[in-house]
Amino acid sequence: MAGESDAAGTGRVVGAEPINAERGRWNAEQQCERLFRVPRSDFRVGKGAGLGFVRIIAGEFKGRRLKTPATDRVRPTADRVREAWFSILQRSIPGARVLDLFAGSGALGLESLSRGATTAEFVEWNRFALSALKANIKTLEVDDRAVVHRHNALRFAERLHPGQYDVAFADPPYAGDQAARLVAVFRLNAFARIFSIEHAAERPIPGDDTRCYGDTAVTFIYAP
Repeated sequence: MAGESDAAGTGRVVGAEPINAERGRWNAEQQCERLFRVPRSDFRVGKGAGLGFVRIIAGEFKGRRLKTPATDRVRPTADRVREAWFSILQRSIPGARVLDLFAGSGALGLESLSRGATTAEFVEWNRFALSALKANIKTLEVDDRAVVHRHNALRFAERLHPGQYDVAFADPPYAGDQAARLVAVFRLNAFARIFSIEHAAERPIPGDDTRCYGDTAVTFIYAP
């Protein structure tokens, strides 16, 4: 499991910093520094129905291609954003129990397995995304370490127990308020030691640390 002294790979003790609503509001109001631009080609999504691929960035399956859903309704995380995201979490992933909400193709959870996570659970509802996700799990032959739940991600999160996972990811649709609602759920019930959410940079959410990459932002929330 991820060590308790490792908050998102920074070396800080998880929960050592004050975590409260006031701090969350302060963080959400800050302007993100654009760490780099993410050109559209980095998504590596084919034209037409949205069928394309992304790659595993590092670890056991480095360079392996993952299918993306054959629909424009699911937006895969750009390779460069995932690379930066996992560089922050790199010390928290080995041995971790991982949860991937709004999993899509499963790129975040499968990247975690590639980097040494013990298990990954994927929560997705869209049937095209589920098809791609299951195909990717089969391709990487990680059926014994992966569990897929066809479920509404918000409702699934609401039913979790405190500390059920070590690291949790979420990549909800940019439109709507799902990202902010996930933060609210986590504040009431910290179901992981570290929870990170991808969202539109122009739609900030309360959290403990936010990094921006072009139009994309990733916000980290730590368990108390």
